[in-house]
Amino acid sequence: MRLFQFFKTLLPRTRARIRITIDYLLGDTSDYFANLYPGNRSYIARKILNSLIRKLTLDDHNLEKINAIDQHACIVYASKNKRLFDFLFFHTRLKELGLPYPELGFDLRFFFLLPVKHVLRIWLSHLDYFLHHFSFKDFYGSGYALGELFSGKSGFVCLIEEDDFYNRFIRSTPDPLYHLIEFQKRMDKPVIIVPEDIIYVTKPMHKNPGLGEILFGTHEKPGLIKRVNNLLRHPEKIKVAIARPVNLKEFISRPEIECLDSEFQTHRLRSYLVDILNRQRKSITGPVLKSRQEITEDILTRKSLREFLADYAARKNISLKKTNKKAAAYINEIAANYNLRIINFGNWMLTWIFKNIFEGLMVNQKEINRMREKYTEAPLILVPCHKSHLDYLLLPYVMFRNNMPCPHIAAGKNLSFWPLGPLFRGGGAFFLRRTFKGAELYAKIFAAYLEKLLYEGFNIKIFIEGGRSRTGKLLTPRPGGMAMIIRAYLNGACDNLYFVPIFVGYDRVLEEDAYLKEIDGGKKNPETLKGLINTRKFLKKKYGKVYIRFDEPISIKDYIQQKNLNLSRATDQEYMDFVKHFSYKLMAAINDKAVATPHGIIASAVLNSSKNNFTKGQMIERVNTYLNILMIHEVELSETLLLDLDNTFNTVIYNFLSRNFIELADEDEEDITNETYFIVKHNKRAILDYYKNSVISFFVPSAYTAVAILEMDRFKFALSDLVRRYRFLQKIFRDEFFYDEEITCEEQISKSIKGFISEGILVPDSARSDMLNLTSRGLRKLKWFAAFMLPFFESYETALLYFEKEKNNSLDEKELAKKIHSHGLRLYKRKQVTLKESLSLINYRNAARFFSKNGINGSEDQIQIDYYKQIINRLVRLTIS
Repeated sequence: MRLFQFFKTLLPRTRARIRITIDYLLGDTSDYFANLYPGNRSYIARKILNSLIRKLTLDDHNLEKINAIDQHACIVYASKNKRLFDFLFFHTRLKELGLPYPELGFDLRFFFLLPVKHVLRIWLSHLDYFLHHFSFKDFYGSGYALGELFSGKSGFVCLIEEDDFYNRFIRSTPDPLYHLIEFQKRMDKPVIIVPEDIIYVTKPMHKNPGLGEILFGTHEKPGLIKRVNNLLRHPEKIKVAIARPVNLKEFISRPEIECLDSEFQTHRLRSYLVDILNRQRKSITGPVLKSRQEITEDILTRKSLREFLADYAARKNISLKKTNKKAAAYINEIAANYNLRIINFGNWMLTWIFKNIFEGLMVNQKEINRMREKYTEAPLILVPCHKSHLDYLLLPYVMFRNNMPCPHIAAGKNLSFWPLGPLFRGGGAFFLRRTFKGAELYAKIFAAYLEKLLYEGFNIKIFIEGGRSRTGKLLTPRPGGMAMIIRAYLNGACDNLYFVPIFVGYDRVLEEDAYLKEIDGGKKNPETLKGLINTRKFLKKKYGKVYIRFDEPISIKDYIQQKNLNLSRATDQEYMDFVKHFSYKLMAAINDKAVATPHGIIASAVLNSSKNNFTKGQMIERVNTYLNILMIHEVELSETLLLDLDNTFNTVIYNFLSRNFIELADEDEEDITNETYFIVKHNKRAILDYYKNSVISFFVPSAYTAVAILEMDRFKFALSDLVRRYRFLQKIFRDEFFYDEEITCEEQISKSIKGFISEGILVPDSARSDMLNLTSRGLRKLKWFAAFMLPFFESYETALLYFEKEKNNSLDEKELAKKIHSHGLRLYKRKQVTLKESLSLINYRNAARFFSKNGINGSEDQIQIDYYKQIINRLVRLTIS
């Protein structure tokens, strides 16, 4: 007040001189605020700041989200916590990249970073305003903040800070989000809020913090000392994340938001943005970790499970105490013991191992980023194919190396032996028995454990095939685990689930010799400590590259809605039919993401030869034909096929020679030319078939179409003529090859014909547009595709011959396959079976399953046996003739 009286008593001339001086010092404007950061002009400060900022990386996936924003929009970056360094990082990095960068700090003051002259101008402008209006100039009320936003500057807002909340709630200071909402209501230009976070500690939080977290801050909100320490010592462990931008105009237009007043709209917007950032963080760090004991107690004390245990005890006439004890023992048998120290040790160990045995792990970063984005919405169910024991380790390793939490892994109980069992549990593995048959209590406990994992927000990896494929192609899905997971979702364990089909392929599998033994009918060796010790020999060899591909995640919620199903009212049979169809969809998706490797293509060309000997030129001709079809169908090829085709093929040929898969007809021949003859080793055909089967899914539609064309036995035909036989092949080999039921036979045939026309096998008829002509050169090539089916024709024919001589029996599927295999060996010795790779237990099992479903169980079913024998014999003759 005295200052004001003093100012009033000044002579008018003196006041005028002061006014002129103030205007001169302020320049063209009187709008000066400490919230505007013009950039650091101090050379030393700029150098220090840049050296810190360059320690952190901002990947392309995050930048794409900013690039996708409408350039005419007003952009505001939103940080969960109030940290000056976060603002400076985005200001500096985005400015360097020529992207919209934050300049307005709505909740920040930059006094200590501004030049002295600028600070004096801020002080002078506010003093001048106070002397004229008797109040301090407001950053928001003056319209300056929103005006600068409208003019093209970007803002930066902090969502949660104790002091700011106190000021808004008690002292009613302006809320930036409130002003942004009001600003958006007055203009058409959209305000885009970009949630961002710098995650200084990517480890998951523990429910009970330790002493370090009490002293230096939690993982979620680390203190200054912890942040600086990580920035200086471990910058590679810090993750910069940008979540999906929020269009404020669309947000306040939602019916449930539009009906609220601006104050409550502000509360809802803040909660929404915080939730986005929390989900973004969880997609990198994983959910809060609870101890194994706490998980166990949570499961066993659930009301629904307690009621089941009481009912079970009453039905089985055993004491509740004994039932509870057995339930606790089952949890102990099943549950993982997630341990970050073991995971970090595993990361170090696997990095060393994989560098020794593989030439590279080939992953697609965009697919991983897409998967991480989906994890912000719901837990992921990872569904990889299963070809090797290394599958257990590869996927968690790749996710951990790409800033995603290791999933919980459903593993067979055979892997729980010491010392691997405890290590696997520490890495997130939980163990299950091969069968739940007759184990009602065990099945209930296992289902409850799955529900708990999903409720806590953990990702789960499950091998849908149930075991490793010994044939190179996918096995028939076992829907039991899938049924439990989907049931957990239906029971409310989570709002949604994303199923991620994953392809894992190898140039060469470690278990090659063991698979060859098992394919021939040998007994599988159990996993033991001795077997683990013997694996050190694998470290002395190279096994090529590993290919990992992630398909588009499938929302189970959306899938059920698209099918217009009400599974809560479905019978058990209807529910299992749904699970089975969904499982087949996932299997088809895995096949679609497969990568074609040179080993698989050359193995196909070797085995699909009409004779057991062939020249290099003949083999390369088949290889080129297969490769052309793959390229026409836009199949993903391995990197080596794209870089140096001839050298790659020669390398694989020499590799097959060195491993005795094939041999030179003339052992004295030194140089291999196109005229060089090779002979396939009979005892190695099965392992070559394994590699052929790794690419066979790409050729199955073409093979079906080729067989259907050959059966027409004429050179002119229409597409519609092929549908009946194509459907028959799809049906009989339903458990061998998986297809998307939403794609019709006509579409598949049309796609195959397009490839055949491009390759010169077929030509459109000049007189009739709906007719096609088979070329004389094309007939020979057509048989190269039909040959993919020959081992399966022989396997299924062997099964029919077994049924023809045996009476109806009650053997289970596994034992029946062994009987057929023994019969097949006898036929092979008599030369009635020509392809050794057709002596496959898996093929026999699938054949027995198909024929039993279609009324063939023994010699009493001769009519059906003759029907299928006649068809298969005809197709075999046409293919090999």
